Amino acid sequence: MSISTRIKLLLSTFCSFFIFSEVNAQSSASTYSALGIGDFNNSGLTTNRGMGGLGISFGTGWSVNYMNPALSTRNTIFNFQAAFNYERIGVSSGETSELADGGGLSYVLMSLPINSGKSTLGMGINQLTSVNYNLLVSGQVAGTDFNSLNRIDGVGGVSEAYLSTGFLVAKNLSLGIHGSYLFGSTIRTNQLSLLDESGNPIGISSELFQRFSVSDFAVKGGAHYFFKAGSKNNIHIGAIYQAFGNINGKEFAKTGNFGEASRPDGDGEVISDDVPGSVYVPNRIGFGVSFEKINKFVIGLEGQYHQLSQFRSFDGNTEELGDSFTIALGGQLTPDFGAVDNLFKRTTYRLGLEYQQTPYILSSIQVQDIGINFGGSVPINSLSLTNFAIKLGTRGTTENGLIRENYVNFSLGFSLNDNTWFYKRVFE
Repeated sequence: MSISTRIKLLLSTFCSFFIFSEVNAQSSASTYSALGIGDFNNSGLTTNRGMGGLGISFGTGWSVNYMNPALSTRNTIFNFQAAFNYERIGVSSGETSELADGGGLSYVLMSLPINSGKSTLGMGINQLTSVNYNLLVSGQVAGTDFNSLNRIDGVGGVSEAYLSTGFLVAKNLSLGIHGSYLFGSTIRTNQLSLLDESGNPIGISSELFQRFSVSDFAVKGGAHYFFKAGSKNNIHIGAIYQAFGNINGKEFAKTGNFGEASRPDGDGEVISDDVPGSVYVPNRIGFGVSFEKINKFVIGLEGQYHQLSQFRSFDGNTEELGDSFTIALGGQLTPDFGAVDNLFKRTTYRLGLEYQQTPYILSSIQVQDIGINFGGSVPINSLSLTNFAIKLGTRGTTENGLIRENYVNFSLGFSLNDNTWFYKRVFE
């Protein structure tokens, strides 16, 4: 039985027995990241998250336009952007509850104009998926008086180092392409012990260790068009298509006694010694429309679809994932863009609703995720900004022995902008 199948069975058991230990995560602390290749980041950057993930149809010149590379033509000045993420989750089975949290550096990106307003170049490092969980699962061994105790945990995920470009091909019509080098490792460990009626260990505890390291490429294309709806109003339409396919990597797997399999120099039996292979990740599409009152407010509706029912693990299993889609409704408001002496009026305020049908299916129930988002951008000086976003959400249900996660996600970052990057100094 593959470790992915074991994890699915153990997670189902965990949802019934609910024994939870603390989770330490980079950018996600969700129990459900144990399935598939983890949680996908489809909500974009801090500025997008404040609007529920809006960013396919609308972008600004004050932030890197990561979600749709065609929107990067709006970056007519140099922009550097980074952010940290923190998430705190209250996990409940209906009878028992625990707290878990995690956080860390989320992304580092930059964008610069090649021909201002017509073509741009972008680059950066971002996390595409995250796997972070730490579970204890207890149950009785059928036909015996013994109990089993499993500790399963996972860390890591898939990151990208990317180059992107956007270019104006016709009046109000931009296209863009985003090429990614995918890298990173997912490490999963399953430790099994047998206990007698008094809770004392019986025999030797075993351990299964698996590391899957990714090394491949992916590409995302985008398009953006806008047209006038009055002298100061625009309607924006955007679309993206992200191609993954077979993502190549290597698997290392080892079994041994407790604490040995996860040590490179420990005793044990090597099952896979950096065996090459791949996981199949279906392509993702997204589209949206937004209405803009220039320098005042924006409101938009966007959707993304990911056919993860076609996902295949390294072992060729589907893991019974389902198709996933996300709907974002959000917007932003700047009370007075030109109010130089009033910081509150120049601050941009954001609000959004985000609904996701996740790909995770347990006990014939497909997990839903819904949240309300708040955010803003506070000017540091005439060009640079401090960005923040807060999401209050709930994921899953306590029906059929499953678990519900009520979470708070906080993202804090900054945008450093410079409109003198390519200008020759006149006065020293």
